[in-house]
Amino acid sequence: MSTHTPQSLKDVWPALAGLSAVFLFEMLDNSILNIALPTIGRELHASTTELQWIVNAYAIVFGGLMLAFGALADRFGRRRIMLIGLGLLAITSLLTAFVRSSYELIIIRMLIGVAAAMTTPGTIALAFRLFENDGLRIRAISTITTVGLVGLAAGPVVGGLLLSILPWQSLLLINVPIALFAFVGIRSGIKPEQPQELHPEPIDITGALCGTITIILFIALPTLFVDLGPYAWLPWMACSAAFMFTILFVVRERTAKHPLIDTTLIGQRLVSSGLAYKAAAGLAIAGLGYMICLQLQLDWGWSPLIASLGMLPLVVTLLVSGFVVEKFVNRVGIHHAALLGSLSVLSGLIVYGIFGTSGYVFVAITLICIAAGIRIVGVVAGVNVMKGTPKNRTSIGAALIDTTDQITSAISVAIAGTVLTALFKGNLTEGHWTALQKTQFNHAASLCTLILVIAVALLISWAFNRAQSMPSATH
Repeated sequence: MSTHTPQSLKDVWPALAGLSAVFLFEMLDNSILNIALPTIGRELHASTTELQWIVNAYAIVFGGLMLAFGALADRFGRRRIMLIGLGLLAITSLLTAFVRSSYELIIIRMLIGVAAAMTTPGTIALAFRLFENDGLRIRAISTITTVGLVGLAAGPVVGGLLLSILPWQSLLLINVPIALFAFVGIRSGIKPEQPQELHPEPIDITGALCGTITIILFIALPTLFVDLGPYAWLPWMACSAAFMFTILFVVRERTAKHPLIDTTLIGQRLVSSGLAYKAAAGLAIAGLGYMICLQLQLDWGWSPLIASLGMLPLVVTLLVSGFVVEKFVNRVGIHHAALLGSLSVLSGLIVYGIFGTSGYVFVAITLICIAAGIRIVGVVAGVNVMKGTPKNRTSIGAALIDTTDQITSAISVAIAGTVLTALFKGNLTEGHWTALQKTQFNHAASLCTLILVIAVALLISWAFNRAQSMPSATH
């Protein structure tokens, strides 16, 4: 790569293509299995709880290890850690071909989560490093985000098409060529960091362990309570441990000489408001996508291929909005763009909560509103958090963004799975539901959406109030 400062995205196209592929993997892996859940459930004889763990195992490990690997990348090289993670991703994804049980698939998903935690935090951090100009940085992040969000939306469509001609294992084997493509682009297009670009302080290992355990426990709690019941000892022990590790983590970060997360960083309005908007979008899309994929196939009886085509409004909106989002943000300002994008997400949730089980037209309207909103929020949150992060800590800043997204997505799926398990009686994946089971599913969808609406509305309100005093709020 040339030593001069790039003046356009074309100057660094190999690097940008590689980074986009990394983000594509993250988003595609989040959504591609949803369309295959009924098929996986039947072939692996998985229970509702096991299906939930198949979805959540990746997000739990990914979210739990994100901060630790972000700190590691800031100290030993973002490019180096990302390349190692891409190699691990390719090897681990190949193991999917040998999966024969739901528990084996859960383990594979956990290993892929480790690889994702090594690769994803460096995506936005390295994109920022490519340019000195904020306009080019915004454009680069917008490009990378567009590819990732299209992957998120296209996951069910691609999954449905592959399922019509190939076994479900192909949905994870697709990670192999993506990983190899990203490896080549990043290795050839991005130079290794110089020592002065890395964070010199030692890693807070104790803080990393406490934070990781805290995240994993809190995400696992809803499943444990529903699966084992409120009178079992394990859920309450896990609950007590979660609060204990939370206290230990907070105390450690406040007293450590070199904390894993500098509390003053999160306290910045630019960073905290961006993370809150990102959390609102993550809560909305994951649980809603989980419910809609089950609804189209198991409630309405659509085939995986037809159900995947039913998700096209999400894909089309993401593609179309990519051409106007930058102009929209420049026109209304970052602060108002974040608010309007988040309100679009909230409106999609409300439409689905009231009318979602009445007909496909309302599902389509929901997908359009959600897609338009997350497209805007994805760009704005990334730019705000990275601008509020010191240059030698960009990986930890990016890790905060992705951790927020993964944890809220996992919580959202946990909410959906927990409500379904509590209200739906019988085997969810068998299909041919009775009239009573259809009613139970509709009630579960409504209750799940109501919970998400309340949580998303609270996050948007807090983020808006938090951001009001930011300089960008006046534009």
